[in-house]
Amino acid sequence: MLALIAGRGYLPDKVVAALNEPPVICALVDCLPDRLDPDLMFRLETLGTFLLTLGERGVSEVCFCGAIDRPSLDPAMLDAETRPLVPIFMEALAKGDDGALRAAIHLFERAGFAIRAAHEIAPEIVARAGIPTRRQPGTGHQDDADLGDHVLAEMGAADAGQACVIRKGKVVAREERAGTDAMLAGLANTADGAPGSGAILFKGPKPGQDRRIDLPTIGPGTAVAAAAAGCDGIVIEAGGVIVLDETRVIETLDARSMFLWVRERP
Repeated sequence: MLALIAGRGYLPDKVVAALNEPPVICALVDCLPDRLDPDLMFRLETLGTFLLTLGERGVSEVCFCGAIDRPSLDPAMLDAETRPLVPIFMEALAKGDDGALRAAIHLFERAGFAIRAAHEIAPEIVARAGIPTRRQPGTGHQDDADLGDHVLAEMGAADAGQACVIRKGKVVAREERAGTDAMLAGLANTADGAPGSGAILFKGPKPGQDRRIDLPTIGPGTAVAAAAAGCDGIVIEAGGVIVLDETRVIETLDARSMFLWVRERP
C-alpha cells in the first residue's frame, strides 16, 4: 500500500489520478493539501508515532509530493516515539532544502518504507525534450542556458535553489528559499525584468539531487510570472522538471510570444 505525503498545489491530485488503488493521504497539520482530504495528519513532533501508524495500516511505500513548508519543532509537543529522532531533526533543520529532504528520506527508509517518486507513478508529468511552443529560442538564449547550467551547479553545491534568471550573459536573479514565484515577482517592474529584455527563466534539479523527492516544478502560473518578469522564455531540464498542465503552459506562453525549451543537459 502507498502513503502519499501530500502538500499544496496540483501535484498530489495528479499522482492520485495515476494510481490504480487509492493511497493513504497524509499531511502535516500546518500544510494541508488544497483539494485532497487527508486520512492521517501528523506533526513533526509526532513523526515517530506516525511512522508506526503507517506500518500498522499496511503501508510499504511512501511518495512525497506537493509544496510543504519547512516545519518548526516544539520540544514541548514531542511524544515518546519521536524523542529519539530529535538529533536527526535538528541536523536536518540546520541544512538547506536538499539536505533536509535527504534526512526525511533516511527516516522513512530506516523505518522500512520504500520511497517512490511522483514522476515514477505519473510519468506524463515530466516534459519530454523539445520545444513545444511556436516561438523558438535564439542563439543568445542558448548561450544563456549554458550559463544557467553553471549557475545551478554553484547553487546546488550551496544547497541554495533550483532556478535562476539569466539575461544576455548576466545572472539577474537566483532562487532563494521563498521560491521561483517570489524571485520572478522581485524582477517585475525592474530594469532587468522589463518586457522584451531577452531574459530566460532557467530551472532544473540540483546536481546530485535525490530525484525521488522535490523535483522542480513549473505550471501556468510560472509562465505568467515569467512573462511579468520580462522573460523571453523558460528553459527546463528534460526529465528533471515536472510540468503541471503542460497544455495550458504552452498556451500561456504562445499567447505571450514566449518559448518553452525542454533541454537535454549537455
